[in-house]
Amino acid sequence: MLNETSAEPREQTAGLNAGGMHYRQLNATLRDMVAGGAQRIEIKDVCGQRYIGTNLCAPLAIDLHGTPGNDLGAFMSGPRITVYGNAQDGCGNTMDDGRIVIHGHAGDVTGLSARGGKIFIRDDAGYRAGIHMKEYGARRPVVVIGGTAQDFLGEYMAGGVILLLGVTLEGSRAHDCDFVGTGMHGGAIYLRGTIDHARLGREVGVSDPDENDMLLIRSLVAEYAALFGRDEAELLQGGFVKLYPRWLRPYGNVYAY
Repeated sequence: MLNETSAEPREQTAGLNAGGMHYRQLNATLRDMVAGGAQRIEIKDVCGQRYIGTNLCAPLAIDLHGTPGNDLGAFMSGPRITVYGNAQDGCGNTMDDGRIVIHGHAGDVTGLSARGGKIFIRDDAGYRAGIHMKEYGARRPVVVIGGTAQDFLGEYMAGGVILLLGVTLEGSRAHDCDFVGTGMHGGAIYLRGTIDHARLGREVGVSDPDENDMLLIRSLVAEYAALFGRDEAELLQGGFVKLYPRWLRPYGNVYAY
């Protein structure tokens, strides 16, 4: 018989049904559950409620079943959010730390101004993913998009990493998002497959990934494959392209001093 003093502590799990619940009530209930010590929270019947997980700073897991509304995980620092469905706009807005995993598509401005943490999207992302992402010291936000993205990917990007794996592209079709990296002045974007250079912002340079880049890519691909049940070796085939900022201050000459 197992001695109580030697048993490992069991993770506290709480459940919540969000069906028909106003977003304010849902988020107030969620904060109360976190304050009560819940370590894992499963929320079912999510349908468009905004701001889920906003400003939470506890190291807990939140499983969402359905489609959360805008600004999922905004300003959060620490939680691990898993969405079994699609996510709407602004996912990870100004996120500081933690992880968001989306078993579906993500909307526009995913990772807006993210300062840390990781966002993994199984399928595609909308417009302006990674806009204004930034990094400081060891804090380096990451957005991994399993498929492709719409226009203005990495717009005004100041730091962090975006990785597009192209799994939703048919055959050898190239990524067809336009204005990629417009205003980019930091960080790096990695693409599996190809993209026409005419689709890139004029601030963007193109190169083959070096050894350190490939170490990072392999690590992120391994994490993506484990999360979504994909073949890691297959995802590493097809070749990668690195997009980087050619200048640190592309618009410096438009300001008066």
